[in-house]
Amino acid sequence: MLQSRRTFPAFARAHTIKCLLAFFCAAVGPAASLPAQKAKKEEHVAVHRSTPRADDVGSIDGMVKAYYSVITGPPGRAREWDRDRTLYIPDLRFVATEVDKAGKVKVRIMSHQQFVDAENAQMVNEGFDEREIHRVTQRFGNIAHVFSTYETRKTPDGPLIGRGINSIELFWDGQRWWIASAIWDEERPDNPIPKEYLP
Repeated sequence: MLQSRRTFPAFARAHTIKCLLAFFCAAVGPAASLPAQKAKKEEHVAVHRSTPRADDVGSIDGMVKAYYSVITGPPGRAREWDRDRTLYIPDLRFVATEVDKAGKVKVRIMSHQQFVDAENAQMVNEGFDEREIHRVTQRFGNIAHVFSTYETRKTPDGPLIGRGINSIELFWDGQRWWIASAIWDEERPDNPIPKEYLP
């Protein structure tokens, strides 16, 4: 289930699995059998270079609003991945963190393309609505840091399925703003969002 803007995807290794199965079958012969396994199939989504929107990249506020807008929409609506990519430097990294049921911290580091390929199908098929509810911005000269608190639903009027904080690093290059990285974590019973990051 999607629970954050940049959720924590499990990247499938379908090609590797196929190769290993082929090797195993060749080694032990046709009589051998394996339990049926299905690897999660990730589609490759073409993301094209496009011209940044001046309203997006001209201010910190524009960048953060676009960060949420491009991925939010009802089931069946294509996400604005071309526009999304214009917000980031080419070597951007998303870092998603979560804690599993055993209490172990897990971290996933992704490029923009990896994130798009992993999450596009679910966002389009099921709908995804993530909105900022509070923001704390710190700026020094040409660098800025934003703590953006969000709420996630599948539809605007649907039940709340998650809250968390996006930590966004930005810089101004003299002509426009860029996002260099985005890191997020979700609210949990043992990890409530501090009051200073709530409305």
